[in-house]
Amino acid sequence: MPIQSKNPATDEVLETFDELSDEQIEEKLVTADETFKSWRQTSFAERAEKMKKLGEILRERAADYGRLASLEMGKPITQATAEVEKCAGLCDFYAEQAEAFLAPEIVKTENSESYVRFDPIGAVLAVMPWNYPFWQVFRFAVPAAMAGNVGLLKHASNVPQCALAIEEAFRDAGFSAGVFQTLLIGARKVEPILRDKRVRAATLTGSEPAGASVASICGQEIKKTVMELGGSDPFIVRADADLDVVLPNAVTGRLQNAGQSCICAKRFIVHSSLYEDFIARLKEAFEKTKVGDQIDPTTEMGPIVDAKSRTELLGLVHDTVAAGGRLVTGGEVIGEMGCFMQPTIVADVAPGMRLWLEETFGPVATVISFDTDDEAIEIANATDFGLGGSIHTADIETAKSMAARIDSGAIFINRFTASDQRMPFGGVKRSGYGRELSRDGIREFVNVKTVVVK
Repeated sequence: MPIQSKNPATDEVLETFDELSDEQIEEKLVTADETFKSWRQTSFAERAEKMKKLGEILRERAADYGRLASLEMGKPITQATAEVEKCAGLCDFYAEQAEAFLAPEIVKTENSESYVRFDPIGAVLAVMPWNYPFWQVFRFAVPAAMAGNVGLLKHASNVPQCALAIEEAFRDAGFSAGVFQTLLIGARKVEPILRDKRVRAATLTGSEPAGASVASICGQEIKKTVMELGGSDPFIVRADADLDVVLPNAVTGRLQNAGQSCICAKRFIVHSSLYEDFIARLKEAFEKTKVGDQIDPTTEMGPIVDAKSRTELLGLVHDTVAAGGRLVTGGEVIGEMGCFMQPTIVADVAPGMRLWLEETFGPVATVISFDTDDEAIEIANATDFGLGGSIHTADIETAKSMAARIDSGAIFINRFTASDQRMPFGGVKRSGYGRELSRDGIREFVNVKTVVVK
């Protein structure tokens, strides 16, 4: 089946690619396996030199690669370019830190020597989403390569040009062809690759069903996995919060990338004393947001990735309003061409309503009232997800105490949730398991090996 690149703002087909044949996939697996045998023997210095070069290439091509991402999946060009530049910073980070992160650790025992090594394991298959078509890939590929592994990418089928551009960047930085390879394939060809003995582990960022499928297959094959499966992040606003400070965080935290992010603020849990004021200010900000052509540098929000996703999102909104939620603003399609929709706010959301229960992967803010900190924590935890979250308050010590009680992989105090290469990234509950980024991320796909000398 052909793989298409399509502009969600115009419905124009940008490029069409043939899916790899089984024979071509076999060639890439052979290349990965053979490359690993030599790549694992390289020094950290050699890997770092190439990784630094990769970072330079990304900065040089940030505008071009950013435009590619913007056209393929719809995010504003300014955000897309910043994403590529963030990937360059990730390359620098691991080029500088990988050796220290993976240095042998001495353990004192009765033996003459006892230590732990961190050795590469082989080829890692990544199944990646479209919403951050460069960042999601690089945060797996960079630490994997610096650890001495090789990477295989099955990217989302709507961003094939981004997938090929990443392979191009690795190649132009001087990496051997097998260190990073893109596989232009559909979902049905993933399972045989996961079951292939030459593939030693897998990582997936995406939906719960996709994660469950990949984890199940790898479980049968006894292979390590890392899963990042979405979230329904709480954005708690305590009574002592300064709304002048909170509102910019709320708008960016919800509408960045048209709200199509696992760690976007999705449930605004606001103290009853600020509730109506917060809603009124958020409404004003949402209605002022410039929605339009993602290539226009003044655009603040582009289209939803495709018509199906927009229809599903609007269905969540309409069902919740029908169940008693209050539609404050938005909830409608914009224009007749492309996949645009209005930034949307639904208030007075209660348990049992769809926006209470399900992840909103788009520009929809759910607003819920609370009276006590215990109630806010109870609402924050009343979800199957646990990826990120934020607390906004003048009382930092109370916020720290609340953070310890919220079930999530990250809590940000007085700012919106974001990924940071220096900090581990991942979730709990149905948001997945394992960690990316930081020291923890590079240690996910290594053999933690005990060595003892009598």
